[in-house]
Amino acid sequence: MGNTKKTFVLDTNVLLHDYKCIFRFQDNDLVIPIVVLEELDKLKRGNDLINYHAREFTRELDRLSGDHLFNGGIKLGRGLGKLSIETGKPFSEEMCESFPEKTADHRILAITDHLRNKYKRRLVILISKDINLRMKAKSLGILSQDYESDKVANLESMDKAVEMHENFDDTLISRLYDEPDGVPVDAFNLKPAPHQYFIFRSPRASVLAHFDPDREVIDRVEKYRVYGIDPRNAEQTFSIDALVRPEIQLISLTGKAGTGKTLLALAAALHQENRYKQILLARPIVPLANRDIGFLPGDVNEKIGPYMQPLFDNLSVIKNKFKSHSKELEKVEEMERMERLVITPLAYIRGRSLSDVFFIVDEAQNLTPHEVKTIITRAGENTKIVFTGDIHQIDSPYLDMKSNGLSYMTDKMKGQDLFAHVNLVKGERSYLSELASNLL
Repeated sequence: MGNTKKTFVLDTNVLLHDYKCIFRFQDNDLVIPIVVLEELDKLKRGNDLINYHAREFTRELDRLSGDHLFNGGIKLGRGLGKLSIETGKPFSEEMCESFPEKTADHRILAITDHLRNKYKRRLVILISKDINLRMKAKSLGILSQDYESDKVANLESMDKAVEMHENFDDTLISRLYDEPDGVPVDAFNLKPAPHQYFIFRSPRASVLAHFDPDREVIDRVEKYRVYGIDPRNAEQTFSIDALVRPEIQLISLTGKAGTGKTLLALAAALHQENRYKQILLARPIVPLANRDIGFLPGDVNEKIGPYMQPLFDNLSVIKNKFKSHSKELEKVEEMERMERLVITPLAYIRGRSLSDVFFIVDEAQNLTPHEVKTIITRAGENTKIVFTGDIHQIDSPYLDMKSNGLSYMTDKMKGQDLFAHVNLVKGERSYLSELASNLL
């Protein structure tokens, strides 16, 4: 049965995760349960990305559609299988006993159960990003899998963003200190990626270094303060270096809570405020991902305030570094008044052109690959985009360490001349915070 074509039944959340997913199953056949179309219809109105995906998939289906959607299926293209829509099917006796309530999920299970009994000689597999639905399917003996198409195959490169070299050549370390323009990469026995960061150590000395792909040199990275914030470790030093290099337009800062990702990005943005017309600091409102914020009480600021508070906390840390009448503090407050420094939910900037902007996207591990792509493709001239997040702390029920947008973007952009990635390891918020992050 290894070479036999398969039939994949798609759950709603797969289509909302990637509305182009129907073109990613090779020559296998796809089935969309009628209940999925019902769910998409309920989601087509609204301004969140989930509503956009619902509309885009419906348009794609309309473009492909014909009478054959309900009668044998339609061919998706050269080398691809057929797509069909399956109407509702009665629950089997086992399903009635197991799941008496006819929810949307259970109706999808009933259709999948019907298809596997109909096609005895081929594999019928339910594709869903809902772990609980996959467990229910397996309890009935139905094959079920996550949507794997945009998952990162190997996460090791995320953790090893900075290369450590022990017992390194003393002569090369000395040259990095003596030659401010850098040492030609040919002098090193290395094949670094663009903007790769290094820690070189010998028994007598150590140095922090960076590979410049334009000049093909490895140069020394120095520690320095940005808007009152001093780096406390090597990874923070590398982060600041990447954040202030104008040739790096896209940055991924990963690491657990308290490592300083967002604080460093904001401080570096303020340090360079003359280069940009605006600094935007945004994050997704994950708990509300499938509901409009209108259901919350209060005005707009009261609704979104609790979700934006961590970003305001980072700004407060920077403000508290300066005296009440300092020019630095006055500059920040003026930027807020003039809306040159804006903290906002991510959904509120959809559709905007991002030119001459330093754009920080916090909690990016809660975005889908398509959402990250949508943000990056809005970048205009002289725009730097920084994604920060902890891939070990994902709040979205349909994402994991390998399928979230932050991991996906970091993996796909690796090796590009305008991209840099730093994984921050050591928590600097407090000893208690570091202890809790490691032990609890």
